[in-house]
Amino acid sequence: MSQLPPALVHWTVQYGPFAIFGLLTLGIFGLPVPDETLLTFAGVLISRGDLHFVPTWVAAALGAMFGITLSYVLGRTAGMAVVHRYGRWFHVGDPELARLERWLERTGKWTLVFGYFIPGVRHVTGIVAGASQLPFPVFAGFAYTGACVWSSLFVLLGWLVGDEWQTTLERVQRHLIVAAAILVALAAGLAILQRRRGAVRQ
Repeated sequence: MSQLPPALVHWTVQYGPFAIFGLLTLGIFGLPVPDETLLTFAGVLISRGDLHFVPTWVAAALGAMFGITLSYVLGRTAGMAVVHRYGRWFHVGDPELARLERWLERTGKWTLVFGYFIPGVRHVTGIVAGASQLPFPVFAGFAYTGACVWSSLFVLLGWLVGDEWQTTLERVQRHLIVAAAILVALAAGLAILQRRRGAVRQ
């Protein structure tokens, strides 16, 4: 999806970083906000001089961090049952949950970084991490790093390509999904290798 609804365009232009922070918080938490499209459009507004880079990027990164933290708290307090029961609100079904749980078993905490780049995954990584009782400092280190990298990439994309952002975003999203899947596979391989080395040492 490379189009923003008119209401989101208006809010982003009118309220700038405040709108970006609020919308990304809701989007990462699971509401139907086109996160990557919003970030890229914000970069376009920076290239046009309508927004400033630093406050826009800070708002984007903090919005992503806050949204995934809310998901973590929800998972920590309510567990996975809330997703199974209300998954349709988060646009997440049992197949997505099963896939994410397998990735977390294989790649562990790195899924919190790579998950931002995979549709249907970034909305539930925080919940699964919270439900698995992952310590908050560990969660924050990986999840917040991913938030900064993810938001930076798409804001910079919009800033660099300007008015060609819609077609460029579609191409980038296709390649990123493949790249993220490859990174998950590599992380899984490294995790398995580390476990085997640990077993041999014991």
